[in-house]
Parts: sequence; C-alpha cells; structure tokens
Amino acid sequence: MPTCGVVYVHSTPLAVCQHVEWAIARVLTAPVKLEWTVQPVDPSMRRAECSWTGRAGTGAELAAALRQWPMIRFEVTEEPSPGVDGERFMHVPGRGLFHGVMGASGDIQIGEDRLRAIMSSVRAPEALSHALEKALGTAWDAELEPYRYAGDGAPVTLLTRVG
Repeated sequence: MPTCGVVYVHSTPLAVCQHVEWAIARVLTAPVKLEWTVQPVDPSMRRAECSWTGRAGTGAELAAALRQWPMIRFEVTEEPSPGVDGERFMHVPGRGLFHGVMGASGDIQIGEDRLRAIMSSVRAPEALSHALEKALGTAWDAELEPYRYAGDGAPVTLLTRVG
C-alpha cells in the first residue's frame, strides 16, 4: 500500500539546493525540481517543500539521503499506512537527526516499552522530564519552529515515487 508524506527543507545554502533535489530524486526514482524561496529567518538560505507518495519506508530513505549535508535544517514526515506507524524525522545542524513515531494527528508517540525504560532509568523528577522531552524531540521542535512559520504560504511541489 502506498503512503504519503512531506519533505520540508527549512534552510539550506543556495549551493546545496541542486544536491538536495538530486538526493530526493534518487530516493523517489523520479526527476525533482523544487520551487526554492528565500528563508525569511535567514535570507542567505533557501527553503522548499514537497509532498510525496511512495511505499512505506520512503520517509526514512529521504531523511537518510538528506542528512548527508549537516548544514541543512529539514523535516520529513510519513503518514501512517495499514500496518505501519507514521514517522517524523527532524534534522538540525549541530543537533543531528531525530526520529519519532507519529500518530494520525501528527503528534509524536512514545511506546509503552520506551516509557518503561525511561521511567526505570531516571532517579529524579527533573531527569524524567528531561528524558521525556528528549524522547519527544522537543529541542528539535524548538529550533525548527521559527523556520516553519517562515514557510507559511510557500509553494509546495507534489512528487510520486516511481519504483
């Protein structure tokens, strides 16, 4: 069953734009031409976003392809599909890649086993709070938030995975 998602390139240097398109094209096995706009938070950077359709796991492949440029900020989402949880990947320079399971409403979900592991590994309430914030990707969200709002109303490109 095909699924769908979105790639948000929140900021990238102009010189890397074409490389980002090539990386997405390699994963989707289809030509990609994104509509790049100036990132208002940092006018020296560019931003673009595209919706995609493909098989389950395509979101992870797209995130892996994009993380080879540590200077870009991006998010990749993959919607839940029959038998497969949704996913969100967030990348921030200096922080790296975050991966979380995403529910139908777009919220990050923490599974029972992970919650039990967190609870058994912490000794103080502050440590529990910190561990939960890390599991939810709160620091990545906080760093990406200004870049997300800067993209409101920006053009979106629609892509389909060929293979």
